[in-house]
Amino acid sequence: MDIQLEQKKGIRRKHVPYLIGGALFLTLLGWIVFGDHSSTLKIDARGVSTGTVTADLFNDFVRVDGQVQPITVVQLSPEEGGIVQEIVIEEGAGVRRGDVIVRLSNSQLDLQILQAEADLAEKQNFLRNTLVTMEQDRLSNQNEKLLLELETMRKKRAFGQQEKLYAERLTAHEDYLQAREDYDLAMQKHALIMERIRQDSILRTTQVEQMEENLANMRRNVLLVRERKAHLDIRSQIDGELGLLDVVLGQNVSPGQKIGQINDLSDYKVEALIDEHYIDRVRTELSAAFERQGARFALVVRKVYPEVRDGKFRTDFIFTGERPDNIRSGQTYYINLELGQPSESIIIPKGTFFQNTGGRWIFVLDPDGKKAHRRSIRIGRQNPQYYEVLEGLSAGEKVILSGYESFGDNQVLVIE
Repeated sequence: MDIQLEQKKGIRRKHVPYLIGGALFLTLLGWIVFGDHSSTLKIDARGVSTGTVTADLFNDFVRVDGQVQPITVVQLSPEEGGIVQEIVIEEGAGVRRGDVIVRLSNSQLDLQILQAEADLAEKQNFLRNTLVTMEQDRLSNQNEKLLLELETMRKKRAFGQQEKLYAERLTAHEDYLQAREDYDLAMQKHALIMERIRQDSILRTTQVEQMEENLANMRRNVLLVRERKAHLDIRSQIDGELGLLDVVLGQNVSPGQKIGQINDLSDYKVEALIDEHYIDRVRTELSAAFERQGARFALVVRKVYPEVRDGKFRTDFIFTGERPDNIRSGQTYYINLELGQPSESIIIPKGTFFQNTGGRWIFVLDPDGKKAHRRSIRIGRQNPQYYEVLEGLSAGEKVILSGYESFGDNQVLVIE
């Protein structure tokens, strides 16, 4: 008789591999669903610098390097070209308005002056000769007029006598007609000479006026040429300092060529080159200041130049109060230019991380400081000390400010 064996309850040995596999599967599934898969990098805490996010007043200013310049610079450029004959005042010397700085010589201009004067003399002689001829013609016409008037008077008298005799039948009809014809001819000649005298007078007046006008123009031309001669002496246009003189004896200088400049030292301005990032925010009347020898000096934007070169644009500042006692052209001042009023903002200290991220993200430390996670942020304005954070950070958090070159694309940093 067969004996029926009773099956044992519980986990058998053959079930163990299945149980272990199931446990591993569940563990793997949990890691996939709930685990942190961010790429991680371990870094040395001594190699990073951190800063704290704060809520404070953000001073909207930019720091620029400004160079002191004279308030006005007058360029020296000759109106007439020539050879440098004499340098009267040396570079760096003080000058007064009207002082001769450089003398030029121009032989061609001397010849032009002589030619203009010769042409003027010739024109004057021609005018005198013409006036003499006209006066002679006028006297000749007057003499002819007198003779014709005398002849007309005689013809009239003879005609009157013939007319009376003819009325009394004491003269021939032919003699009467001839006397009348002679008188008519004399009257016509007299009318012609009078018309000729009138026409000659008009022509003479017009001709003389034209010649005198031409003569006046020639006189003005001579004066202008002589003035050109005076322009060979290059003079100072203002009181100031001869800051630059770029000529040597014997040099050929062209008209309009810049040969130097005069600095107006009655006041100074500060010229600065500002990054083009701020070109839309910098305008005239903005306030600025700098510190020198323990004192603060106020400035204001006088002019903003629209041209951008090498990523910078030029701006001029003028003083609104006291000037430094030892101010000199060429000195450099570090100016704080106020772009707006202070405002309450979330701010972080400036750091080299910005060069890697462009201000789009930053590593934020956990409260225990052992890890840092990458977070997207948005940075607004900046000044030499702080960035203004518009989104992504809260006051009290800590961030890594040093450069991110060695962090790669890792999302989490483990700080050891």
